Amino acid sequence: MKGYLITVLGLICFIEGLPWLAIPDRWKRLTLMIVSVDSRVARILGGVLMVLGLLLVYWGRTHGG
Repeated sequence: MKGYLITVLGLICFIEGLPWLAIPDRWKRLTLMIVSVDSRVARILGGVLMVLGLLLVYWGRTHGG
């Protein structure tokens, strides 16, 4: 279980780092746009992304082997 958690955290770091490496200028502009978004919209988007993430994990664990 410990190795699995470390693998997941490593993948998260890798995926989060991709935009900073590939398109840093666009990523900075996007980050500034995110700061200006209303808190209510940000919460809704965060919730949707969390549910999507959980569904993907469930799907991957049940269908991915």
